[in-house]
Amino acid sequence: MRFVDALLNASMIMGGMGPVDPLDTDGAKVFAAVYALYSGIALLGTMAVILAPLVHRMLHALHLEQPDGSA
Repeated sequence: MRFVDALLNASMIMGGMGPVDPLDTDGAKVFAAVYALYSGIALLGTMAVILAPLVHRMLHALHLEQPDGSA
């Protein structure tokens, strides 16, 4: 398997996008690989920003503190 094809397949697997339709040019394959990786990173970042306040409140509700006693 050529490097570009392997990159595309690995990116689609890591991004959770599933199987790939056959792409003809190397440029299309690289674009699809970069887009898959960007989408995965954007999703994780967005979910972290959205869920951070909820997790923070849950930690306070459970009275979990840092080892040095600060809040």
